Amino acid sequence: MLLVAAGLSVFQLTHKVSADGEGKQVYVIPVESTVERGMTAFLERTTSEAIENGADHIIFEIDTPGGRVDAAGAIGELLQDLEVPNTAYITSQAYSAGSYIALNADQIYMKQQATIGASGVINSDGTAADKKAQSAWVSSMVAAAESNGRDPIYARAMADSSVDLPEYGAAEGEFLTLGPNEAVEVGYAEGVIQDRVELLNELELSGAEVVENNPTPAENFARFLTDPVVIPILLSVASLGLIVELYSPGFGIPGIMGVVSLVLFFYGHIVAGLAGYEAIILLILGIGLIVTEFFVTSGFLGIIGVVAVVTSLMMSSADMGQMALSIGIALVVTIVVSIILFRTIGMERGFFKHVILRDSTSSEKGYVSSVTRLELIGLVGETVTPLRPAGTAVFDEERLDVVTEGNFIGANQRVKIVKTEGSRIVVRLLKNLEEE
Repeated sequence: MLLVAAGLSVFQLTHKVSADGEGKQVYVIPVESTVERGMTAFLERTTSEAIENGADHIIFEIDTPGGRVDAAGAIGELLQDLEVPNTAYITSQAYSAGSYIALNADQIYMKQQATIGASGVINSDGTAADKKAQSAWVSSMVAAAESNGRDPIYARAMADSSVDLPEYGAAEGEFLTLGPNEAVEVGYAEGVIQDRVELLNELELSGAEVVENNPTPAENFARFLTDPVVIPILLSVASLGLIVELYSPGFGIPGIMGVVSLVLFFYGHIVAGLAGYEAIILLILGIGLIVTEFFVTSGFLGIIGVVAVVTSLMMSSADMGQMALSIGIALVVTIVVSIILFRTIGMERGFFKHVILRDSTSSEKGYVSSVTRLELIGLVGETVTPLRPAGTAVFDEERLDVVTEGNFIGANQRVKIVKTEGSRIVVRLLKNLEEE
């Protein structure tokens, strides 16, 4: 009887555990790789889908080295506005922007080997951000911790190396990074969980329906295309392709590469929710004006076209500074390659041969410029009009336009041709017969 009773008790306990989340729905959303605006768009889509489908809980599985501050801020705001209970489950690392995202969740669980912290803000070139940006980021980290009742000193130490916490391996000058046991100790994690099944048991959702929301291929591609490292590469290839195409006969591989790069740039930014069709329209208009400039050569259309293209790129960016840097890199690369092409190829090939005037008026074609008539030197004639200093004189019954050496010579005076330079015939007054 005791064995039967014990068996029934175990059965009832097991049944209770497996039925804790029965009839409920849990959405699992990955927060992986670099934090950028493509991730923001993905999380907006998946959380909206979870809410629309009546999710009872959302689990964010975090494994990220960090990323953009603006993207992290948007994701943090998204989590703060969630009315659905949610949990951050750190499976490996939650550094920098990743730690900020985790702190905005209702609760945090970590795997045994996971870490959270190391959240100093740096620029895209690897240097430390200015004091204003650092101060704003520290305040954001502190606010995220306080919003869920966590001691803000540890969030501050993660982002501010001046905070001294040597007992956790973060003496002054070092950013704080917490392991799972340390995070539990300071109240930054509710527990150490080894897998998703254990986490669902801990959340009393073991019997719930689990819906995994992974990025679509288009979203993954968009996240790659909007990466801060990829953007200047795309813009450089686009500008280089179009420049090289000017030196190529017809429309070939360089032009196709340039157009494809531009298409990929805007495709990624549209999918990520950063660009609208108005930016594409402005880009097409700008390129059209630049091309028109080659035929009109007004200067005005070209300037408007360049401004339109740059504006369309800026409109597609979440970070004006980053986009300006990307455009600058592409511009420098384009200028260097243009100089190389001009010096090696010149203007003899491709598009330029159609827009640059090639006709010449050579003597072989019957064109003759002004001829220097050396045979006239020494001839003596008589002025028909006063020379002041230019006028007309007759030499061997031929009327010629002549000039003096600077002095005045009246009409009906004997003059001698002393120099000819093209159409310019210089004469001198003869004062006596001996000068002839």
